[in-house]
This record gives sequence, C-alpha cells and structure tokens, in this order.
Amino acid sequence: MIDVEKIKLIAFDADDTLWDCQSHFDEAERQYSSMLAPWASEDDVRESLFATETKNMPLLGYGCKAFTLSLIENAVKVSGDQIGAAEIRRILELGRRLLTIDATPLPGVETTLTALRADGRWPLVVFTKGELLDQQLKLKRSGLAPLFQGCVIVSDKTPEAYLDLCSRYGTDMEHLLMVGNSFKSDIAPVLRLGGWAVHVPFEHEWRHEMTETFDHAHLATIEQMVDLLPMLKVAR
Repeated sequence: MIDVEKIKLIAFDADDTLWDCQSHFDEAERQYSSMLAPWASEDDVRESLFATETKNMPLLGYGCKAFTLSLIENAVKVSGDQIGAAEIRRILELGRRLLTIDATPLPGVETTLTALRADGRWPLVVFTKGELLDQQLKLKRSGLAPLFQGCVIVSDKTPEAYLDLCSRYGTDMEHLLMVGNSFKSDIAPVLRLGGWAVHVPFEHEWRHEMTETFDHAHLATIEQMVDLLPMLKVAR
C-alpha cells in the first residue's frame, strides 16, 4: 500500500505506460523476419536479433535508432553478407516508421493525469529512457506534455539516474512514487532505493525488460491507470 503522506514527487514512465509503443516494435520485427525468410526461420531471426541488440546496448543504448542499426547489422549477419540494397532500404523504412508512431494516450491516462494535475499536491514528471529527440517528439504528439511539470530522458534507468531525478526536484528516494509498466526498469530499482512504486503491466512486453516480479511493502499493482486516483485519494 502506498503511503500517500510520504509522496512528494510522482514520476511516470513513457513507452507502454502513457502510450502503446511495444506493439509497433513487435510488428516491425514480424515484417523484418519475413524479409529475412530466404536465409533463416522466424525463430532464428528473432534469436539472432535479440543477441545483436544485447551486444549493442552498451554502445547504442535504447530507442528506434539503436534498434534500426541492430536490424541492419543482424540482416547482414543472417544473410551471410548476401542481403541487397533494396532490402536494407526496406529495413530503414521500418525504423523510420517507428519514429512517427502516433503516441495516442492509453485508456484512462489523460483522465488520470488531468485529475492529478488539478489536485496539485505533487509535481508530475515524465522519467523515461531512450533517444532524446524521439522521446520528446512522442510526448509532444501525445498531447500530454502540458500536464507535466517536466520531462527527464536518460540513457538508462540506473540507480544513479533515479537519485539524480530526485535531486533535480528537491526531494529524495523515500518521497518518490514511480509509475510504470516495466518491473525491471521502473519498479525494482525504485524499491531497492527506498522509494514507492505502482506497477501498471502492459499487454506487450519487450523481451529485454522481462524479469521476475516480487512483493514489497512499498509496491502496488493496478490494472489500469485510473486505479491510481483512488489509491492517492484523488477525485476524478
């Protein structure tokens, strides 16, 4: 159960918490596997891509551009250097489309944020990882930006990044509430640092974010974003 009296800052993850993102990547990966069908099965393509992304993350980080570079590198590897320019162009187009997803707010998100902003007890910030411009543009396209007091985009959600977030807004971890869909990135680090967390699982989960969940005294799990309002004693 969340101790409302201790909360001084509420941070929200972006992708798959505020809007659907992963389903677009899943569809891109499906089309990509179809392109590489002459050289490998869908399962083999996906496994090879996962390994390539994992290898590249320390250098490329997260986001559409990193994903696209991994798609191209993996296509060259899987095809044994046989893939042609036309197919590379199609892969680039898959990545480009990911940069323009509509970022329509998930059900209940706008209602919840509007009520929290009107209540006025806590600053609301977006705290997300990924490529700077891509995340900024998605937030703008979503129409949700005016409901937040700030947006912090980091290369990864490390413990240091969470501590820096709190410092930026003049508080500390024991007064932070993090709301997100990824237990690995949004929930577990906050709980380990002494903060509070609300897990909002999403139907699509990126394989790199899959992890075991656990119970915790500072954790609540909700099915939809509007469930956050009664938990924080906020009127709709």
